[in-house]
Amino acid sequence: MAIEPRKPPSQFLIRLQRGLGGRAGWGGFVLQILFVAALAWISYEIVANARANLQAQRITAGFGFLANTAGFDVSQNLIPYSGSDTYTRVFFVGLLNTLMVSVIGIFFATLIGFLVALGRLSPNWLLSKISGGYVELVRNLPLLFQILFWYLAVLSALPNPRQSIGLLDIFFLSNRGLVIPKPIGNPGFEPFVLAILIAIIAAIVLWRHARRQLFESGKVIKVWPYGLGLLIGLPLLSALIFGAPVSFEVPVLKGFNFAGGSRVIPEFVALTLALSTYTAAFIAEIVRAGILSVHKGQMEAGSSLGLQRGSVLRLIVIPQALRVILPPLTNQYLNLTKNSSLAVGIGYPDLVSVFAGTTLSQTGQAIEIIGITMGVYLLISLVTSAIMSFYGWRLGRSLGP
Repeated sequence: MAIEPRKPPSQFLIRLQRGLGGRAGWGGFVLQILFVAALAWISYEIVANARANLQAQRITAGFGFLANTAGFDVSQNLIPYSGSDTYTRVFFVGLLNTLMVSVIGIFFATLIGFLVALGRLSPNWLLSKISGGYVELVRNLPLLFQILFWYLAVLSALPNPRQSIGLLDIFFLSNRGLVIPKPIGNPGFEPFVLAILIAIIAAIVLWRHARRQLFESGKVIKVWPYGLGLLIGLPLLSALIFGAPVSFEVPVLKGFNFAGGSRVIPEFVALTLALSTYTAAFIAEIVRAGILSVHKGQMEAGSSLGLQRGSVLRLIVIPQALRVILPPLTNQYLNLTKNSSLAVGIGYPDLVSVFAGTTLSQTGQAIEIIGITMGVYLLISLVTSAIMSFYGWRLGRSLGP
């Protein structure tokens, strides 16, 4: 009796097997099913355990607590807030404080990091060694230690308000923070802002035109006098026509503290300084590595065209180095934003301190509050990554392959 040859499996079964189990075949598919089942069982146990604990403590799950009165004050708020406001208001106050310190910290960290990186690459021996010492010192000390150093050793050692350090009798620095004049908008404020925006747009257009002329014909056009004239002239003309855009409320010492003006709390200053200087040390190494990744022939080519060292770096080297710099630079921006949660160590009212701290301890809604806080930080990180990715895409289009 002849044995019939075994039929090969159909292409459909082969594709199904690879699609479900990958290279491992049906065995891989079974393992995936077991993994999903184990994950579902663990999730069920976590939810059941959390529900049982909430029932034992007589805590009602849900987000209704956000409408309750908070009953506590916040030392810094960018929007109007009082103790009679709700926990929802507390959430937005903490979120805005976190965003403010993160944005300002990112700006100064980037500026300091680029300057230190250029200092390390400078032919000046002293400047290079000072920049290198800064990087090695700052990045090897814990961030929380640096925050406490700025807050306890520097700012808390300042004199009290009655013996505060004054500048022009309008700025006062003490252990309670920096008191500055408070701007109050006048009817001419809107035209003044519009004039500034028009001046900025015109300056950008001039700068792009000069850059295009440089790359197309090699012609160097100095646009900074025109840009500076626009940035000064248009707002000044607006102020002359529509009146002063703002007036200032000058702080005055009354008793043991200042009345009037605006106060920058020392916790904010300490946190911003620590985050900026600490992250700048890492950014400096990233920028230095990016610049060194560009072939030195680019510097020599720029010098042969008669460009100064600063112009070569700004126009030729750094735009090419940004391809290497951007990915790790994005990570440092994300780290700075998340590291701002260490503000709880000095009492700065950020999102973690006032919402995941005080609000959680008062309401006991741990699951909801921790979930909201995690979602906010995840959203901030995703938005930051999207912005940097878009900038990298634009940069890639302008530089070409």
